[in-house]
Amino acid sequence: MRVAVVVGTALLVLNGTFPLLWMMLTSLKDENELIRIPITYWPEAITFQNYVQVFEQLPFARFMLNSAIVSLTATVVCVLIAALAGYALGRLNMPYRRTLLTGIVMTSMFPALVLLVPLYRMFLGMEIPLLSPLVAFLHDLGMTFVPTEARTPNLLNTYWALIIPYVALSLPIATLILTSFFQLIPRDLESAALVDGCTRVEALFKVIAPVSAPGVVTAAIIIFVNSWNEFLLALTFNTAQNMRTVPVGITMYQGEFAFPWATISAAITVGVLPLVALILLFQQKIIAGLTAGGVKG
Repeated sequence: MRVAVVVGTALLVLNGTFPLLWMMLTSLKDENELIRIPITYWPEAITFQNYVQVFEQLPFARFMLNSAIVSLTATVVCVLIAALAGYALGRLNMPYRRTLLTGIVMTSMFPALVLLVPLYRMFLGMEIPLLSPLVAFLHDLGMTFVPTEARTPNLLNTYWALIIPYVALSLPIATLILTSFFQLIPRDLESAALVDGCTRVEALFKVIAPVSAPGVVTAAIIIFVNSWNEFLLALTFNTAQNMRTVPVGITMYQGEFAFPWATISAAITVGVLPLVALILLFQQKIIAGLTAGGVKG
């Protein structure tokens, strides 16, 4: 029985890691070796020229920066809003609580494709006046927060065109995750904080959130990964080259009559590495006990 479990686990791990491993091996081959028959599974002559071409052909470093700014901002904003909503739904006696949770579940079922045209029309006639002087100042300093050709009186070709919908699309699932985590925390922790003079908000961020760190980290990772990998909205709203994100930028390497598999594999490998590092860095938080450090007895 134990052997069967070990073999089954090994097969599952291999099934999950083989595509990534194959992509990395492909990125280390030259074009001639890729089209050779029979297939060579391990590169005969390892080359890193494909990684050099990734950054020479297109501003891939800028694509990485754009994805990082959009994903991190969306994650922070979404977690903060979801924490407040989850605390209210999970810890307070709110009227129509079940109705609100049902509505949240329903809104999470809407695909981004349904919202594409309404969001585009909204962003086309929308601006954030308070940010315009800051954007102009940063641009004058050489920080191309918004490219010159894209500095139009709307949100298209700006980071906000992606941050706003990413927060809205990720907010339902993040709220549900944090609500379920907050419900399981012993109320003695919150009562002790309130007795010591904390307000509800202070109790949330000083007591409830630290204890429910596994839930907060899980929600944050889901939001970050979804924002980093999102393609359709990024392709539609940010058409200026230096405002593209990693998923859209990877498609730019394909030509009309050519598909450079090695270069694209290298670009995908570079784009996936931050996600892999994120998972490895916070895996202990994800699997940690929910009430670690809580009240005993």
